[in-house]
Amino acid sequence: MSTTHAYYPAASLPINMPKQPGYYPATHHQAYSRVSVSPPEAPESVTTSGVTSYEPSATSSSYAGSASEYESSGATSGVDLIEYMGDRLHGTFDPMPLDRSLAKQAQTSGELNAKHRELLELQALAQRRLAGARANFADGMKSAKEVQRDLQWTQKRVTALNERAARKYPGEYKAASQRYPAPVDY
Repeated sequence: MSTTHAYYPAASLPINMPKQPGYYPATHHQAYSRVSVSPPEAPESVTTSGVTSYEPSATSSSYAGSASEYESSGATSGVDLIEYMGDRLHGTFDPMPLDRSLAKQAQTSGELNAKHRELLELQALAQRRLAGARANFADGMKSAKEVQRDLQWTQKRVTALNERAARKYPGEYKAASQRYPAPVDY
């Protein structure tokens, strides 16, 4: 099964042309360009071996400068489409929203950079504080271990003294331990 597709050209919409005097040519059969004439013919004396060369002479202007002659001669007065389309584009394109969005983007980018720098400073501060807290914790652990060692040594000494007192003075020790009972270990 084959399908065929027909091509229908899209309908073209007319361009609104300004109706100012001097924009439209006297006859509507001319091309829509200010420079719509072919380049000037070189005289026969300038040709060598069939190749035409354009050399500016003292009496006539060069080819690049001759466009102003065509324009000012009035022989071809047409609509300059590039200029017309440029004017239309400038008339319809409003750069203000783009400028506002660029300014907002720059402002947001600056605020984001400031917050990023602030975050980096806070991160460095937190790292310094963490290092200080670790050092304090290490010192505290060292002190706690020293206190634990001292308490163990003291406990051994108290236990040894109690045993010696119980052996040497058993009656007094029993009366004192009933009057002042030892604390219960948890």
